[in-house]
This record gives sequence, structure tokens and C-alpha cells, in this order.
Amino acid sequence: MVRFQGCHNAGHTLVIDGVSYKLSLLPSGVVRKGKMGVIGNGVVIDPHALVAEMGRLSEQGVPITPDNLRIADNATLILSLHRELDGLREDAAKTGTKIGTTRRGIGPAYEDKVGRRAIRVMDLVNTDTLRGKIERALTHHNALRKGLGESEIAVDTIYDELIAIRDDILPFRETVWKLLDDKRRAGKRILFEGAQGTLLDIDHGTYPFVTSSNTVAGQASAGSGLGPGSLNFVLGIT
Repeated sequence: MVRFQGCHNAGHTLVIDGVSYKLSLLPSGVVRKGKMGVIGNGVVIDPHALVAEMGRLSEQGVPITPDNLRIADNATLILSLHRELDGLREDAAKTGTKIGTTRRGIGPAYEDKVGRRAIRVMDLVNTDTLRGKIERALTHHNALRKGLGESEIAVDTIYDELIAIRDDILPFRETVWKLLDDKRRAGKRILFEGAQGTLLDIDHGTYPFVTSSNTVAGQASAGSGLGPGSLNFVLGIT
């Protein structure tokens, strides 16, 4: 079961055998014994929120390990600076122009992704090059913060933030497009799980009151690395 866009702004509550499980980042398949959950490259990941969610499920008797969860190594990470910027912008907006953001840093993280300055899961592997990538991102973000009257962020602040969570995330790192292609060729069934409806799609929704990613069914391909020919049935719910 594959999440292919969004982040932890949309929550899913599953009730299985009378037990409720509240999920937001994790694919719903992780609560099914013997099923593999995959977080695709189209998702932006708040590593702290993910670790907290895994902890809550573990307390309910559902341990999350690399046996039932894999994370795309080219997925973008949400940092504290993204959450702060999200809130600063929303607070600065005039009444009637507020987007209604969840203030979780999702939009700014997607901006960094398309701006080619994002920190991705794979960047946590080589700590020697991590600082340089953080510096590149902060060149952009500190200029924005200055314009909003906020203090600059030091490289060490973000570096320490990432190092603190690094060992919790890297065991789940996977070349997801390859994993899914191998499973498809082996005849396994793959279910792609959308998180939001069409009217929140960045292109096809009620712009600008939308999310920051494509939510339509076609994103399942781009957000996971599988070709569009792999999608053979789409179920929409209204």
C-alpha cells in the first residue's frame, strides 16, 4: 500500500476488529499483518511527526519496522524552518486571503522541492555533504525571514535537528521505484492510497485554496516511480 502525495495534514481513522488506528503519514496497510506500507517520493515527510506516529502505533501493538514500512530515499523532508514559515505567512495574510494552512510546513517543503534546494531522505546518509545542502536552503529561507522581520537560522540548528532524527529514519530508506517494479513483475497487488480529494489538487482544485501537490489519481505514478501503465483501476469516492 503506497502513499504518493501530501503529508500529515490529512488523517485517516481505521477501525479493525473494534480497534481504532489514527494514521496521517503512514499508509493504512501497516496495520494489516503481512502487508507492506510504502511512503513514495511524492510525499513530503516531517521526520519527527513520522517517528511519533510510529510510536503511537507501537503502543497499540503494531510495531513499525523495515519489514512493514519503506520510505522513498528521494522523498523531501519537512524541517522546522518550513513549519515556522508556514505560520508566519498565514499570520501575515489579510482576512479573506488566508489559505487555511495547517501550519505544518507542507507547502514550504514542496516549494523547496521544486526550487531544487530540498533536503531529502538520502541526504541524511552522507553527513559530510549535509551542511552544504543546508546552507543552500538557508540562503533562500533567511532572506525570506529577514523580509518578515524574523531572525536568521544557523546551519548548526538544522544540522543538529536532522542528526537527532537520522538513525530513526535511515533504516526505512528504500529505492521505492525499484521495490515497486520488482513487486509488480512478481505479480503482487499494489494499492495506491490518496490522502485528499480532487478539489484540493494544486492544478485542478479550487485554487488558491488548495494543497501544494497533485492529489488526482495520475499522481500515483509520478509520486511512486511506477509508470502510468501500472495503474489499471481507479476508485474515486464522493
